Amino acid sequence: MTTISDAEFDQLLTEFRSSAVHLETRDAYGTEVELPHMAKWAAGEHDDLAWLGDWCENLRCHRAAGRTVRRARIVSEPLSAYQRWSHSIAHPMVEAGEDIRWVPRRRLDSVAIPGNDFYLLDDELVIFLHYSGDGLGVDKVTSTDPGDIELCRTAFEAVWQWAIPHRDYQPV
Repeated sequence: MTTISDAEFDQLLTEFRSSAVHLETRDAYGTEVELPHMAKWAAGEHDDLAWLGDWCENLRCHRAAGRTVRRARIVSEPLSAYQRWSHSIAHPMVEAGEDIRWVPRRRLDSVAIPGNDFYLLDDELVIFLHYSGDGLGVDKVTSTDPGDIELCRTAFEAVWQWAIPHRDYQPV
């Protein structure tokens, strides 16, 4: 496995050829970009979500080029504060072309999933995302190992079959 920089990660998410899938398994994250916006939400302050603009533009470009971006979020219910906030800001990304779905953790008792969140690009490159206990991203590593690719592809599709589209998911 090879560690990649944030810039390399961003480039990979821009340059894939046909499909990107993303599996999220944590109930809370603490990314440096998100924390100030989540704090505004928690305080009841308005957020125009302009900080999502670059990602949404990237999604619109993918959709226009016929590429697909799917994200499955495995969540405990009732939702954590982080996931309630995440649900509240997902609409612009869905509108831009990302198919975001929610999966209550209780639906997945018999589904085997990798130990870390990941992106799978074009069914040929896995990017595993490593987090600290408080949810801060600490590392991103890539793999082209056929076993890793098959594990992630199979896990994502198994989770996806239980997933609820964002427009239909009503948080508990």
